[in-house]
Amino acid sequence: MVYMISLAWRQRRSVILLTLAMAAVSILLSLTQLFIVPSILEAATVNVSVEELTSIILLYTGVLILLSAAEAYFSSCAQFGRIEIRLIIGSMIQNKALTMSYPDIEDQNVRKKMDKASMLVASNSAATEAIWTTLMNLLKNMVEFMVFLSLLTALNPLMLSTVLVTTIISFFVSNYLGGWGYRHRDEESEYSRRMNYLSEKSRDYTLAKDVRIFEMRGWIEDVFDSTLRLYRSFVVRGERVYICGNILDVILAFMRNGIVYFFLIQAVLKGEMTAAQFVLYFNTVNAFTGGIGKIMTDLAALRKQSLDISAVREFLDYPETFKMEEGIPITPDLNISYQIKLQDVSFRYPGAEKDTLSHINLTIRPGEKLAIVGPNGAGKTTLIKLICGFLNPTEGKVLLNDTDIQTFNRRDYYRLFSAVFQDFSVLDVTIAENIAQSDVNINRERMKRCIDQAGLTEKIGRLPDGADTHLGKVFEDGIHLSGGELQRLMLARALYKNAPIIVLDEPTSALDPIAESEIYNKYSELTKGRMAIYISHRLASTRFCDRIILISEGSIDEEGTHDELIIRNGHYADLFEIQSRYYKEGGVQ
Repeated sequence: MVYMISLAWRQRRSVILLTLAMAAVSILLSLTQLFIVPSILEAATVNVSVEELTSIILLYTGVLILLSAAEAYFSSCAQFGRIEIRLIIGSMIQNKALTMSYPDIEDQNVRKKMDKASMLVASNSAATEAIWTTLMNLLKNMVEFMVFLSLLTALNPLMLSTVLVTTIISFFVSNYLGGWGYRHRDEESEYSRRMNYLSEKSRDYTLAKDVRIFEMRGWIEDVFDSTLRLYRSFVVRGERVYICGNILDVILAFMRNGIVYFFLIQAVLKGEMTAAQFVLYFNTVNAFTGGIGKIMTDLAALRKQSLDISAVREFLDYPETFKMEEGIPITPDLNISYQIKLQDVSFRYPGAEKDTLSHINLTIRPGEKLAIVGPNGAGKTTLIKLICGFLNPTEGKVLLNDTDIQTFNRRDYYRLFSAVFQDFSVLDVTIAENIAQSDVNINRERMKRCIDQAGLTEKIGRLPDGADTHLGKVFEDGIHLSGGELQRLMLARALYKNAPIIVLDEPTSALDPIAESEIYNKYSELTKGRMAIYISHRLASTRFCDRIILISEGSIDEEGTHDELIIRNGHYADLFEIQSRYYKEGGVQ
């Protein structure tokens, strides 16, 4: 609660002021409704004139109209600020997800925190918006409770005690039974998550071909239906509990109202109370008992919402694994010679039984073109992640110019690299924006040069809007590029960044061997004087490199130039011989 109030005070103070204004107007409206009938009845019993009675009725009516209008107006105005606060928190969650340390993104526990936090800003009923209604209702109900209690102090203490006891019992029993859904929220969430996943996959156009070829429709429907049956059973169990709670609540309410009627009617018959007072006190008792229940309900809702907002903060305040801001700053400079050294580096993924990489010693010299090759699962991509600073070694150090990269500002360290990975990202925006990774201040000359260097000039030149053509069809009726064209687009993006160190992690797998070799050689020319690291499963594509290392079972098995490794006649030579059979003219790729 304090967190939300302080956030609103910094971002949108009107949310707090309107919440207080709504509570004040609601209190006045409730008190006016409480006194209107007893006042009119009292006036009628003392034989006031018709004009005076009419004036009283008109006065109360006017006050009710004004207060109701004010309540509706404040409610409408408050909605926008509350939504804005929720969206601000959503933006904070998004920013955290985009900037947090890379190992945390791969941590399932962190991903669960992120998913839960995202869910809690997804709708108007989420705690990050609904808490303002709860706080307003709680403030209103507590003030009204004090007013009603002061009015009822003159009544029979036994009646008041009975009302309090039955109301409190009713609340706790009903609240416990009504909280069944909250106590089983993880079970419900699991059913919902599975059904939502299947629904999303059924609408995913990238699966459309597989669904039809492999006749997956029946399988997906069967899994969805079985989950739906489990969810229906869950709902039925919950409804049975809720019905029991409702029945008990009705019984206790009947007892409470019966006792109130008995005491108040006795007071009227004894002449201790007028008819107007009877109406006032009976309505006050009903409002008082309802107020107790509302306060407890508000407190329970506030507790649940506080837990939900705490879940949001667990993600937002999750400690960074890396030094993202406070580390040593770095400014990328193409005129500086960068050297990367791996010093007895080992790495093991959390929960794994053995190291993915073991005791790697490797120095990548300034301006060197290094190729990393090896069979699938040997640890090539993990090695790249360590070099790029996405992971910290389990043992050993990664050094940049003899300084441990863990001491650097990690965001600055990332700026040293321009990379194309296997699982590259293409956004549903224009070609130009995908290359520049921005929608403002795009250097058109540099972009055009990078498009040409990546071999996309002819393709983009045929498009109606050129580089401003939209990619994808989520937001606009754009185009789709082939796999090879997308990889060339990513190469253009890497060139556009113009960073001191280039990394290509098998980005050309959709290209044929000749096209891949041409792209790699062109990269070698374009990045002359800069460090470049290449990963390819096609050994012939990396022949131009200054040095090639072969990774096998997490260790460096062989290293040297292509010719040196062929002469050595080891594992590299065996792999090259096997692959070369498929690259010869007339062979099968």
